[in-house]
Formats: sequence, structure tokens, C-alpha cells
Amino acid sequence: MMLPYGSLKPVEWNQPVTFSPPHSSRPRATAERQSFLSGIMDGGRFLRQWAGNPLGIGAIVPSSPHLAEAMAGFIDPDRDGPVVELGPGTGVVTKAILNQGVAADRLTSIEYCEDFARLLRTRFKDVSIVRGDAYDLAASLGQQPPLAAVVSSLPLFTSPPAKRRALIIDALDRLAPGAPFIQFSYALVAPVKEERGLFTVSTSGWIWNNMPPARVWIYRKSVSPLAKEPA
Repeated sequence: MMLPYGSLKPVEWNQPVTFSPPHSSRPRATAERQSFLSGIMDGGRFLRQWAGNPLGIGAIVPSSPHLAEAMAGFIDPDRDGPVVELGPGTGVVTKAILNQGVAADRLTSIEYCEDFARLLRTRFKDVSIVRGDAYDLAASLGQQPPLAAVVSSLPLFTSPPAKRRALIIDALDRLAPGAPFIQFSYALVAPVKEERGLFTVSTSGWIWNNMPPARVWIYRKSVSPLAKEPA
């Protein structure tokens, strides 16, 4: 086929020639492989800790990123005050809290297991990792300004009802008005039932992309009628 005159442009031999290498998916594949291997190793850590202390750990695998994101989604990163995490384990929820927009220097994570605490300090160098008892906030946390949120991955159902209730009451007293205590559970019922006039409880839908499926429970301190604005 003949090309019409003028459709061809002269070659400028003095112009530099550049070559674009074909797009490589190797960095992405490497990152995905590392993430997969890290997940396998964290699963092994959880299984070992569970075997030694099944009631204290409460799960044989870490929470999924889907559950972690659902929990962190109830945090308002613009609310003033520190954020406290209870039972961070290998840090899946810790990462989600940071991704939610909470600055690392605002976050304190309380972990009872020494091995997990050591791992968390290597993964989250700017987060305050406290090796302590999350059920004893006075000893583990000390005095703090009003908290913006408490995010708990503790296996509350392995503790007596009175101990669960005492933890939530203590945490709510430390939270700013309206700020949430966020807790996940595999159970059909709330870890602690709502108490009218004291605190409210709401729940998310089921997070099916978790093993086993779980829901998120949100506790907030009730507003005293005396504290309400006059009409």
C-alpha cells in the first residue's frame, strides 16, 4: 500500500533514543510474598501462645485485616486525646488504628504477653508499647487526659462477667464524653449487657472475612440528664 506524500517524517539522527523497560510486577509480588510469610509466622506465634495460655490468648490466629479495619473505623482521628489499645497481639489492629489517621505518638498499646510486646516494639517504634495487665488500667496506664478511644481485642468471654464489667466501667470513666470503647467478639451476645443510665451498647454487622466471623461492639457512657443542655 502506498502512503501519501507528506505522511512520513524525516528521522532526526541526532536525537537521543530512550527505551522504557517493560513493567515489572516483581516488587509487588515480593511485597505480597513477604506479607503472606509474615502472616504465616504470626499465625504460628499465636498458636504457640494459645497452647501455653488458651484463656489468656483466646484465639489461635490473629484478627483479619477486615476485622481490624472495622474496629478502627469507629475511631474519630480528629477527636482530641490519646488512644489506648488493649491486647494488640501481633499488631494487626495497631496497624489499622494508625491507618485510620491516629498519630503513632497518640497511641498506647497494652500487651500482657512478653513475646508479643517485644515484637510490637520492633514493628511500631513510635507507638508506646506497655507490657502490662489490660484489666488493671490504673497500673498499666496511669493518669492520662480524657481518652479519644479504647480499642480492645481482649478475649472478654474467658473472664468472669464481673471482671468484664469492671474493665468497661473503668475504661468509660477514662474516655472523653461520647468517645467509644470498641470491642470485638465472636459471640451472639454482647460481652457486657447494656445498663440504662450508665452506658449504651451498639454493634456492627458480622465481619465474615474473619476466622471465625466476628462483630464489633461499641460502648459509650450515657449522658447524665443533669449534664444535658437546657432546652
